[in-house]
Amino acid sequence: MSGIVEKTNQFVVDLLSRELDPKFLYHNLRHTQRVVKSTKELTDFYDLDEKDKEVLLLAAWLHDTGYTKGSENHEKSSCVIAKDFLLGIGYDAKLIQRVEDCIMATQRYSQPTSQLEEIIRDADCSHFGQNSFLETSELLREELSLLGIANYTTKDWLDENVKMFRTEHRYYTDYAIKNWQPGKDKNLRRLIKEKKTEKNIAKKESLKAKYKNESPDRGIQTLFRVTLKNHLTLSDIADTKANILLSVNAIIISLALSNLIPKLDNPSNAYLIYPTIIFIFFGVASMVLAVAATRPNVTSGKFTKEDVKNKKVNLLFFGNFHKMKLAEFEWAIMELVKDKEYIYSSLTKDLYFLGLVLNRKYKLLRWTYTIFMIGIIISVIAFGIAFKYFGPERVADLGVT
Repeated sequence: MSGIVEKTNQFVVDLLSRELDPKFLYHNLRHTQRVVKSTKELTDFYDLDEKDKEVLLLAAWLHDTGYTKGSENHEKSSCVIAKDFLLGIGYDAKLIQRVEDCIMATQRYSQPTSQLEEIIRDADCSHFGQNSFLETSELLREELSLLGIANYTTKDWLDENVKMFRTEHRYYTDYAIKNWQPGKDKNLRRLIKEKKTEKNIAKKESLKAKYKNESPDRGIQTLFRVTLKNHLTLSDIADTKANILLSVNAIIISLALSNLIPKLDNPSNAYLIYPTIIFIFFGVASMVLAVAATRPNVTSGKFTKEDVKNKKVNLLFFGNFHKMKLAEFEWAIMELVKDKEYIYSSLTKDLYFLGLVLNRKYKLLRWTYTIFMIGIIISVIAFGIAFKYFGPERVADLGVT
């Protein structure tokens, strides 16, 4: 790399890092470095003299510096920045003009008039033939939205990209046509496939909306589905909380049994007896309540045909049918699905009894956490009093041996 190109590299990296608006998710330093890399790939292939290579690399580095002044007419701004910088480091004025011509060739609708302009234009669009095109394209879409230039829907953006590929863009150099065009064609097929998928999704959503509007029961079904799901989630949370307390108390009691109780045989540790009893008592009480909160309660598991006909049994709860024969249960389900009111009645009962179970669980859990908290506090106070008033130092002060 020539010295002038190296200086330009450092200048552009510093400029874009310091002054470019972070909203430019696509037209940033990463994009510039990709264009430089593609330019090198093309210049290495073609038999260009060193000055032509240098002009192309300078144009590649400087072509998007104008975005530091805003997106409008950024090519002209880039030319101004390039000219000021290159004149400042003593670069030849004629070569600077060639650099500016190459920068202006990167405009969207410009037509290249020389081999150098064809090379820089192909390098600027090399991402059209890369596997990462769809991801890169989304960055440009987001950039346009953040800058307030345009807000494209997914469908509109796909249409815009397909239009660009089919009618607005072409590669000019033989190298790009041979090496990048196949990738571009592949990306075009991906875009068309995405369009079809988007169209199918839109069609399905339209049908869903239509059926949703035509079906007054939709809202009722959603109500039951969401509410039942929330109840089950709350039940899982309650079980998790109970398991946490069980685990904590099991660890506490294990430590007490292995470390505290063996020391109570020593008369000098007699002051620890009552605090230890309090400590273990509250731990065991918490464990018992936690087990009670998660202890399952299964009903008889049988029902009669009269119960089904009178809609008195909830067939959605396993506890009402787990002892029934399959044929009897199948008959009952068929009776259930024939009657919409019976279905809603069963869902209502299921919801109600789930609520009763949750009420029991959370009441026991509240008592469990309260007893655990009180037990910890009382145990700490008891150990503190025991150490202060009945501990080894207190006994020694009283002259007791």
